[in-house]
Amino acid sequence: MNERHRVDQESASTKRDVIVLGLRRKILSRELDRGERLRQDQVADWFNASITPVREALRILEAEGLVTSEAHRGVRVAGVDVDRLKSLFVTRKLTETFAIARATTRISRHELRQAERLLEALDEASAEGDSLGRNTRNEEFHFFFYDRCGMPALRDDIAARWRAFPWDLTLDSAERLDQVHAEHQSIVDAVRDVDPDAAARHLGDHITNGFLRLAESTTGQAVSDPFDFDTD
Repeated sequence: MNERHRVDQESASTKRDVIVLGLRRKILSRELDRGERLRQDQVADWFNASITPVREALRILEAEGLVTSEAHRGVRVAGVDVDRLKSLFVTRKLTETFAIARATTRISRHELRQAERLLEALDEASAEGDSLGRNTRNEEFHFFFYDRCGMPALRDDIAARWRAFPWDLTLDSAERLDQVHAEHQSIVDAVRDVDPDAAARHLGDHITNGFLRLAESTTGQAVSDPFDFDTD
């Protein structure tokens, strides 16, 4: 491979990654609606790119579940499939509670102050009605713990599921935001007490509450907890 060809490939990959991040941000900030069509030429204009990196970016987002592609219908922002949402919830709860339990004994009190600052920033974004900022700070708060679980491959696996989760549809009512704050604070308190079981339990409850509310708002009816084998 000559030097010019290598540079061209690296440039295309960089542009592709820029498009992936940009489209993901547009979806999660609700700038693009669920089910909205994405024309490749329009996306190329948004990012001043050629069609090739646009196609590559759309394939990545399709693998993440954020867009769908159908013959003769093109590419659209994905809707929410309840069965897939349940699957994401189950795997998130299993992996994330395990990760925070491992992280709890690895985090110093000094480090924990960073999580408290992230929680304050999350509350500020919520109070300002900044949905994108809220989702970004929420991710940073959670991954403060997952980054410290001591298993980088597990952390990456969790990150892949986060990218597929429909954060743009999560409820932002004042009541739910107050509950989220209390749930996050319970997680921090458990980690401060170096109690892995309590940290995992509080995180599991937090993930479950978010899923049940999101599933109900998506389907228009109450959805049972998949972990409740007697009712699901």
